Amino acid sequence: MIPGIDFFVPAVYFAAAVMFIYGLKGMSSPVTARSGMIWAGVAMLLAVLVTFIHPKVEGNYLLMVIALVSASALAWWWAKVVAMTDMPQMIALYNGMGGGSAAAIAAVELLKLHSGQAQMVPTTLLVASFGAIIGSIAFSGSLIAYAKLQGWMRKSWRFPGQQVFNLLVFAATIGLGVWIFIDGPTPTLLLLFFSLALLAGVLLTVPIGGADMPVVISLYNALTGLAVGFKGYVLEIPALMIAGIVVGAAGTLLTQLMAKAMNRSLTNVLFAGFGKADEDATGAAASGEMRAIDATDAAIQMAYAEKVIIVPGYGLAVAQAQHKIWELTELLTSRGVKVTFAIHPVAGRMPGHMNVLLAEAGVPYDLIYDLEDINAQFPTTDVALVIGANDVVNPAARKDTSSPIYGMPILDVDRARNCIVVKRGQGTGFSGIENLLFFEDNTRMLYGDAQKVAQALISGIKSLG
Repeated sequence: MIPGIDFFVPAVYFAAAVMFIYGLKGMSSPVTARSGMIWAGVAMLLAVLVTFIHPKVEGNYLLMVIALVSASALAWWWAKVVAMTDMPQMIALYNGMGGGSAAAIAAVELLKLHSGQAQMVPTTLLVASFGAIIGSIAFSGSLIAYAKLQGWMRKSWRFPGQQVFNLLVFAATIGLGVWIFIDGPTPTLLLLFFSLALLAGVLLTVPIGGADMPVVISLYNALTGLAVGFKGYVLEIPALMIAGIVVGAAGTLLTQLMAKAMNRSLTNVLFAGFGKADEDATGAAASGEMRAIDATDAAIQMAYAEKVIIVPGYGLAVAQAQHKIWELTELLTSRGVKVTFAIHPVAGRMPGHMNVLLAEAGVPYDLIYDLEDINAQFPTTDVALVIGANDVVNPAARKDTSSPIYGMPILDVDRARNCIVVKRGQGTGFSGIENLLFFEDNTRMLYGDAQKVAQALISGIKSLG
């Protein structure tokens, strides 16, 4: 054994944990997010390297190196080639891998306990079992979320008595965990235990509608963090405990914020079959008709406006139009138009999706406003340009008590003097809810691919001289 190793390893783990927390703090602001990611990355590198000299690590160094190199290379390549529209799927899958890893560690430790290769005090056994459950749920649930976001699973599966059945599966999983705690693990018992835990994650996620995916992703992020924290306790690695619990706590807070942004309680999100409303009801039928506008007239409106607010949605990501929209913004600004961006907390398919999209295009952070900071400005705004957003700008949330999104905080674009909605067609959008905004007297529909429309607007403004 290396002299002083019993002090050195915990000291490096502690330093890594402090850096994790500092990095997470940096990620709370777009201005410091990049440096926060670097701090967290360096912390992870330190934690991984010091694990090679951990007193409890015996051999298998070649397998460790192969796993690290291959996984790192794959992650680096994927991060480079993934499209911004596919970022939610990537995040969901990475959440799942973290939960799956925690569950796998629990399985190995419990098998060691069965074979007599390891000893666990009752508290550690309890923590290992609970971490295995939430890690497995996060793993299988995230895989289903990935399949839904990727378009492989377009239907939300529901059946009579589903909530009761889900509760029974979860109760049976807990019961097996108690059995393991009392009588100890056996291979057969562990196989059944993990199978039910994985099934619980699937059953929890399959009924969820796509519009609720931001809540789903943040929820599974929280579960993964907690599972990793519990595994840190089982393995007696403080850095893993601290990092996992911090991520779990941050994910829980984010889930609460996402649920609030959709007018849902956390209890409703967890236990009431969330996402059901967006497919089972569409609210009252809209009256009136959609009125179209061409790019030339829209360009004139925006060029001679004093204030323009741009509201991005998932359609912007699909069209990869963020760079053209920033070019349009710069052109308007050069004409003396005040342009800002309004972001709803659940716009896109994951928390912060639109912020990441705009940052990629180089939009300055001081031009991007959250819902609570921008809503009061809409009544004094000449033009609100909505690009590919739907539910987050739907005034049915204020006006239609029969709508499934009634009570949900929205961006008040309908209160702008003029509203231009860029949309591919006249469909109801991802959630299937009719958008009353499209029928408002001050709204005009600008149909077409967002990138092509943005280019047409740019050309139209330039032609004005």
